[in-house]
Amino acid sequence: MSKPRILHKRNGLARFFNVSEPEIRGVIWSFLYFFFLLSSYYILRLVRDEMGIRGGVDQLQWLFTGTFLAMVIAVPVFAWLASRYSRRTLLPVAYLFFIANLLCFYGLFQLDRNAVYVARAFFIWLSVFNLFAGSVFWSFIVDIFDTESAKRLFGIIAAGGSGGAIVGPLLTASLVGAIGVPNLLLVASLLLALALLCIGILRRWSGSNSTESSPALGGNVYEGLLRVVGSRYLLGICGYILLYTTVATFLYFTQARIVEAEFDTGLTARKNLHLWILR
Repeated sequence: MSKPRILHKRNGLARFFNVSEPEIRGVIWSFLYFFFLLSSYYILRLVRDEMGIRGGVDQLQWLFTGTFLAMVIAVPVFAWLASRYSRRTLLPVAYLFFIANLLCFYGLFQLDRNAVYVARAFFIWLSVFNLFAGSVFWSFIVDIFDTESAKRLFGIIAAGGSGGAIVGPLLTASLVGAIGVPNLLLVASLLLALALLCIGILRRWSGSNSTESSPALGGNVYEGLLRVVGSRYLLGICGYILLYTTVATFLYFTQARIVEAEFDTGLTARKNLHLWILR
């Protein structure tokens, strides 16, 4: 983590947002990073939901089971990588991997747009991506801002994600009728590439504002599990997430059944998604 920075004289918007002059560039690119990341995710989330319904609402519980099994595999692998590589090194590689995955799904959908198994695989993949996207973003941002700066700036940075969550669905509604569902994956890939560009700029910015390196986290996934079990605070967070996820899953199934009942099953996937978004 970088050393606390000395606040410089501020003026204009910098004073209004309580941002020092050296921090302005970092805040702007962090804001854009989160904006592009969530814009991409919210485009993909709408596609994922349509894919889940295409495979049949009665099969959704198996997709959630598949997501759980995928996470059982992905979490230890990511923990192993994080213990050996710094976040500043690992994140660009992770985003390139995600972009490559999206391009592969695009190719598969071009070969067969009605492939149920590809749709189910995409549903599980995006559910895993969702769990990593936010956590790795904040782990990177925590790495480049010190504690004092975080108290002032993280609210501004988080607003970028809120903007992305609004723009993503609007882009989907505007483009799906013209370019179709598979091509939305290319739009999302472009937004992830822009997020990757932001990471590169932030790495250079943080390097010029700090003399400290970003070492690997060390340890392993089992140490993390033991720490959670030994902390009432962390167990409380786990309990909160468990209850939240249970309620969200119940609402998701209810929403899917409403959508399935609302639309005629003879509609094409493109029209189905388009009408759902517009409503």
